[in-house]
This record gives sequence, C-alpha cells and structure tokens, in this order.
Amino acid sequence: MPKSSKKKKEKAADFSKVKLKLGKGKQLPSNVVDTSFKARSIALPMQSIAIEKDTTIPTTRKKQSFDDLVSLMKHYNANTRKDAILSVRELFELYPDIVESSMTTLLGACVRVIGDEDAGVRKTLLSFLSWLLPLVSKEDLIPHVPLLILFTTSAQTHIFPEIRIDAVRFLDLFLELVPESVVDGWIQGNPGHGKRVLEGYLGILSAGTKYGDTEGAVQATSTASVVLSPQSKFVVLKSLSAFLTHAVSRQLRPSNDEASNLDPAAVPLPTWFLAPSFRSARSFIAYERLFRSELVDFQPQLDGEHPRDDFICMPGFVTGPLATAWSLNDLSGLSLAHTESLTHLNSNTSSLIHLARTLYSTLLGSYLDCAPIVFSPSANPPEAQLNLLTVTARIMRTLYGSILQDRFSLNLAEEEMLCDELRTLLGYMTGYFPFRPAHREMKVEHAFQDLNVIYCELTALLVLVSFRRQSGDISRKVRIETSRSCASSSHVKNEGKLTLQAGLVRTYVIRLLVGEDNSGAHISRPLMPTMYIALLPTIWALLNQGKESQGEAHTDTVLSAMLDHAIRTRSNSAVKALTVEFVSRILLLETERDYCGHFDVRNTGEQEKFQEWILHLPKTLWEIGHQNLAASETIIRSLLRLLQRGSIMIKHEQIIGLQSRLAPFFSITHPLRGRLPGPFTKIPTSSPLIRRLAVDLVLTILSLAARSEGEERENLISAVGTAVSGTLEEPYWQQLVRATGLS
Repeated sequence: MPKSSKKKKEKAADFSKVKLKLGKGKQLPSNVVDTSFKARSIALPMQSIAIEKDTTIPTTRKKQSFDDLVSLMKHYNANTRKDAILSVRELFELYPDIVESSMTTLLGACVRVIGDEDAGVRKTLLSFLSWLLPLVSKEDLIPHVPLLILFTTSAQTHIFPEIRIDAVRFLDLFLELVPESVVDGWIQGNPGHGKRVLEGYLGILSAGTKYGDTEGAVQATSTASVVLSPQSKFVVLKSLSAFLTHAVSRQLRPSNDEASNLDPAAVPLPTWFLAPSFRSARSFIAYERLFRSELVDFQPQLDGEHPRDDFICMPGFVTGPLATAWSLNDLSGLSLAHTESLTHLNSNTSSLIHLARTLYSTLLGSYLDCAPIVFSPSANPPEAQLNLLTVTARIMRTLYGSILQDRFSLNLAEEEMLCDELRTLLGYMTGYFPFRPAHREMKVEHAFQDLNVIYCELTALLVLVSFRRQSGDISRKVRIETSRSCASSSHVKNEGKLTLQAGLVRTYVIRLLVGEDNSGAHISRPLMPTMYIALLPTIWALLNQGKESQGEAHTDTVLSAMLDHAIRTRSNSAVKALTVEFVSRILLLETERDYCGHFDVRNTGEQEKFQEWILHLPKTLWEIGHQNLAASETIIRSLLRLLQRGSIMIKHEQIIGLQSRLAPFFSITHPLRGRLPGPFTKIPTSSPLIRRLAVDLVLTILSLAARSEGEERENLISAVGTAVSGTLEEPYWQQLVRATGLS
C-alpha cells in the first residue's frame, strides 16, 4: 500500500500547478539551456592596428617613446614608475640629441617623483638625475632650478622621515651643480629659495622655531617625534655644512662681476686673520690687495742720499705700455665699492649670529653623543659616529669662523655671547686634544687630522678676539666695561684655559710643520694646500701673541718651524706658492703705517733665516719656470713688493745675491754649448703680465745695486737682453733701461 500511494503522488506532481509566491519570478524548467554570454574588451594601445605608428620617433628597445615613458612615470605601480625612469635614461643614451628639447617636460614629471612614497623609485630618480644634470649646461639648467627646489623643499617637510632624508640627498646634488641658486635668498629679505631650504634643514633637525623669528631667545622644538639615526643625522648635517659653506663664501666673495673676471687659481690666500692688526678697514684692504693681479706695478725712485744697505723706495707709476691712467673718479669708485661691501657684510652677520644660536644646542648635543665613542682609546670609532662628529666640527668652524673673523660688524655683547659658546664647545674638546686614533688606519687618521686642524682654527679665533680687545680697537666706554669684567674670576679662568689651549695648539702646529706625528715620529706626508691654509690663522695667532701671553722663545720656535717648512717645501709642491706669499706678507707688515700687531719681525732673532728664505726664491723660480704660472707670478711679485717697500731683511748683500741668482732664469751660459735660453723664454706670450713683472723685478734690483759694478751685474743685463730679444718685451726693457739710466 505505501508503495502504490507514493507512485500516485509522483504522477500527480507532474500535472500540479505550482503556486507563485510574492516577489519571486517564474522558475525555469530544469531542462532549459542557458544561452546568455558575456564579452570583455581588451585595450592594447601599444599594439593597435587601427593607428599608424610614426617610425621616425625615437623609442627604446621596448618600442616606448618619450611621451609613453612620461605617462608611465605617473603609473600607480611603483615598479612601473621605476622602469619608466630607467627607460628614459636608456632613451637618452640611444638618442642624446633629444635631451635638450625634452628637459622641460621631463623635469616637470620628475619633480613629482621626488616625494614618491616608494624608496626604490626615489633612489632610482636620484641616480638618474645624478647622471643627467651634469650633462646639461649650467645656463640651460638654471631656469629649471626653482621648480626642482620647490618640490624638494616640499619633500623636506613630508610626514615620512625617510622621504625628508632623501630630499636632503637631492639638495646635495643641486648644491654640487648650482650652489648659488640653492643658497640664494638664505638671508631674510632676499629673493630666492635659500630661506626655505635652510628652514627645511632646521625642521628635520628640530633645531628651533621658525628661522625668521630673530627676536627673543631661540626656543627648541620637541624632538619626541623626530629620532634620527647617526647615519641619517650625518646626511642632514653634511648637506647643511655644504649649504653654509657656499652661503658664507658668497657672502665674503666679491660681487658677481668682479668674481667672474678673477682666475680662481690666482686668488691669493686668505688674510682675514690679519685684519685685527690694522687700525682701519681701509688700511687692511690696501694691504690685502698687494698681491692682486689688477694692481698697477711701479718702479722705485731712489733717494741718492741714503746708502744702498738701508734704502728707501718712493713709488712712482710705470711709464711703459702697461701704464694705466687712474682718475679720481676711479679711485673714489673703488673706495665706495669696498665701503658698500662692508655694509653688506654687517647686514649678513646678524643672520649668521642668529643661525649660530639656533644650532648651538644641536651641535653640542651631537658632539657629546659621539665624543666618548669616537675618542675611545681601545678601538677605532664606527664610521657613522666619526663622520657625524667631523661634520659637526666643520659646521662650528664655518659659523663661528665667519662671524668672529669680521671685526667690523660685531658689538661687545654679541662677541661675548659667541665667545662663551665657542669656549664651551672647545672646553669639551680640549680633554681629547690632540686627537689620536687607537689604531693606524688611513681614513681614520685623515678624519682625526681634520678634527685637530679645526680645533686649532677655533682656538686661534679666540686668541685673535682676545688680542683685539687688548689692542685698543674699541671705544673708551667699551674698554672700561671690559676692564671691569676682566677683574672677575670667570674672566681670569677663561684666560687661563685659553693659554692652556694655545700651548697645546702650539705644540701640535710645530710638529706638523717640522714633519712629526703626535707620537714624535717623523712622517713623510707633506701638508696639503687646504690644510696649510687652515693652519695659517693658527700660526699667525701664535706669532702675534704678546710676550705676556707666551714666552719669547715660544714665538721664535713657531716662526723658526714656519720658515724651515717654507724653505724645505719642494718647488713643485702645491703648497710652495702659499708659503711664499704668507712669509712675504708677514715681512711686509713692518712697512705698513697702520699696523698695530704685537709681532715685530725686527725683534724675532730670525733675520738670518729670513734672508736665507729670500735668497732661495730665485732657485725656486727657476725650477718652477713655466710649469706653474700662478706660482711664478707669486714669487716675482713677492720679491718685487719686498724690494719696492724696502724690507729691512733685504740688505746690500741680499741684493747682490739676487742679482747673480736671477740671471739663469733668463739665460744660461754653458761652457760647451754657449748661451742657452732660461725658463723665462718658455713663459707663453699669452701671459704678458708675468713676463713684464720679471723685467720690472730685474730693473728694480739693478736700480738698487747701481753703485756696485761687477761681473754679476753685467751677466744679468746680458741675460735679460738676450731673453727679451725679438719679443714684445724688448721695447719695454729698452725704455726702462733708458729711463733709469742703466744703459
């Protein structure tokens, strides 16, 4: 029964009508066939057969044009953006002629990738710009720099710290290629992007409030949200150091028109450290320009009543072809230009002072964090901490050096504040000086040597400031206030520390000049030009210290070591010309009427060594010859200035010695080969100034030795006559010989 009832129900279900429920459609039969379909469109813009490709357009190996790559630099995928940048380089390498026409479009796309959130894309872009931008001429690149700096400074304030650090790396590239455009406007009120760049640095370092707030004390911002690793902090401080170096150099450099006319290789060594030894800025400027090439040279007119061993030279303008007519308007304009330059320096110094105050805590904190690790006596320091400490010291030197060397724009309060900060920094460094690595390693030794030189420079600054206060260079009211402060115990303590620091520096400098390392062992490495220039302020500060500050023996020791080094340095050394000019300048100080320094060449006891140095210059000139025209000009000009101004170190014996030793420079008489041309004849005619300076030097020596007759005199006249025969200098030589009555 149940089985039959089930069959009946199944038969009835086939013919039963299904009731439809509300909201539901009619159900399809179970055996219905679904005939619906879906179609998707495939976009192939690179392979479309509907569009005809222009085969003349430059493409990469993947058949991508420049426009395709620019569009792909905006792609949402990071790998695609990175590949697009690499493909642009490939395209430019294959078709270098399209680089110039594509710069505007390309840089407009690249600047948007400077703040890309993918580190690989930023690294690829930095590598690409490091390759591309040096290939573009500076004139074509400068119009695009504002756009590049605008997006880079925006990335400096990005929310992600790694993007801020990479933005600094882009700034390093721009500082290397177009530094003047990056630092332009770093002083408040001047047009340019430099102020935004500087604020970006300070923001990353959390060094203080907005840089433009010059009123009131500098307040430090919270650093809780900004924690930089030593490597990242080194990247920022290194870039900031380069920025400040370019900014300060532009501040102290002549105007753009004047700087463009000067040969960088002919610019003399720095002399700012001698400025406190002069009573006025005008006197120092006149002294500083003694070795400039644009000066008109003059011949001495001798007073016959004075003996030749104590001559007095009265300058008069040259009457030869090189004579230049100087009008009163020209001289007035020259003086006005220097006055405007000093006014400009005064306005910039206040900005530097505020920046030094802003960075003081940051620099001090960086030094205190790294010093125990770097100066550990057991092991050489890690590279990150050593680099960070070195760049911190360089920023100290740039800021405090550029401020304190400008004696004409500081008041007493500013000077005291800066000196106190500098004393604090040096106080923490003195305990480790001289800085020695635990183990000998070339890279570490060079870094420690830089730190030693920077310490010497900063100590020399304090010594020069101390001398400035003792020299009566300030008003009576200021002198009274200073004398009251000198009575305090703190001032006596500071002077005692400075004397101790100067003694340590003196020992270190003497060892460097003699050629010894810190252990007393002789070293064969000579001083590099940059290091010698960095030591000059220290050497002068030690020489110029009063006898109450150091013993006379100490002064003589420094001077003797300096003269021995100047004589011992080889003629082909890059330092030789620097030693010649520096020794010449300190010899010429006693001929300056407004010189007020403690150093007196007449009381040094080194007269014989000075005279030995003078007599070795002709040999150096002969050895250099035409190989280094700038060094040859420095030697000739130094001898000419010393003779014209009647240096007390040049007696009759030295004049006769110069007379005989200069002849081989013009012509040599060989026993077998006869008359041979000297190095003078190899000086190119494109350098007429050097050739005529040499002729002026000979005429000056012959004029001073007019009373002496001998074979040396005739040999010199004959040698010069042979050397100038048939050249443009022959009429000049004959004219001067007739004018001085030497014929």
